[in-house]
Amino acid sequence: MPSLDIFNDDAFSLSSMTAAIQERPYVPGRLGTLGIFESKGITTTTLQIERKGNLLTLVPAGERGSSGKVKTRNKRDMIPFNTIHLPQTGAVLADSIQNVRAFGSESELESIQSVVNGELDGMRKNLDATIEFQRMGAIKGSIVDADGTTELLNLFTEFGISQTIVNMALGTATTKVRKKCQDILNAVEDALGAGLWSRVRVECGRTFFQDFIDHDDVRKAYDRYQDGEKLRDDPRSGFEFGDIIWEQYRGAVGGTKFVADNEAHVIVEGVSGLYITRFAPADYMETVNTMGLPYYAKQERMGMDKGIDMEAQSNPLSLCTNPKVSIKLTHS
Repeated sequence: MPSLDIFNDDAFSLSSMTAAIQERPYVPGRLGTLGIFESKGITTTTLQIERKGNLLTLVPAGERGSSGKVKTRNKRDMIPFNTIHLPQTGAVLADSIQNVRAFGSESELESIQSVVNGELDGMRKNLDATIEFQRMGAIKGSIVDADGTTELLNLFTEFGISQTIVNMALGTATTKVRKKCQDILNAVEDALGAGLWSRVRVECGRTFFQDFIDHDDVRKAYDRYQDGEKLRDDPRSGFEFGDIIWEQYRGAVGGTKFVADNEAHVIVEGVSGLYITRFAPADYMETVNTMGLPYYAKQERMGMDKGIDMEAQSNPLSLCTNPKVSIKLTHS
């Protein structure tokens, strides 16, 4: 039977387990695939955004316990944001490796490691889904907890602005959808001022997307383009209309969809630092004041040597640093 005396083995140290969870197969959501969020580690649990008029820039975070919002004479202000602690727990019981025999060249410790890695893999996937959920919240302007209702951060409240909402009126046959697209682009330009951007993408809920592609104004445009080939194929992965990329978003936490069926949300691409994810260090003695990593994992012995308890955690903060571009589209 494999030995449970793994606490003096370097393969199960904080650094080794953290390295293992970092290497777990990553199953990204759509936002992870797009790569629009700039991800970095920070050494503290607080990130501050500097605002001067409509210009928003990142500044280094201060020490923990430093003052929050600071206003100076030139009307600059610092808006502090706390990272969000996401712990995941698991366990490997002695019974779970009872009678596990080493196979081939594997040692006993390697057999235990395969069980531990299986637990880490599940925890990693849960953290990945949660980070994707929070990134979508940053795009929408409101980050909520896993229950889908408890608000953790409202960017519009923090920045003291109101959200721009464009009613697409898809339920009306006479709606000029291309003109609505221009309204969206104009709103993006107003939000960015002199800032440059490359293109606009819209992530749509299921009903919104279906009614969008079925609208007469959209269909007529594509009937004239390669005999409507684009809409005869599956367009959910994205197609261009009105100088905007439209695609159906898939993703849910429990019964809560990342994007509501009758809504859509604007993403602006090509603006450096517009969407960011920052990772704070774990709340372990070994990681105090170190550069934060996306994932950590650690283990400790259960009472009476019944097994080991494990924890995997991430401490992210995802933001849209200019929530004026967090434009919401409604169905009708």
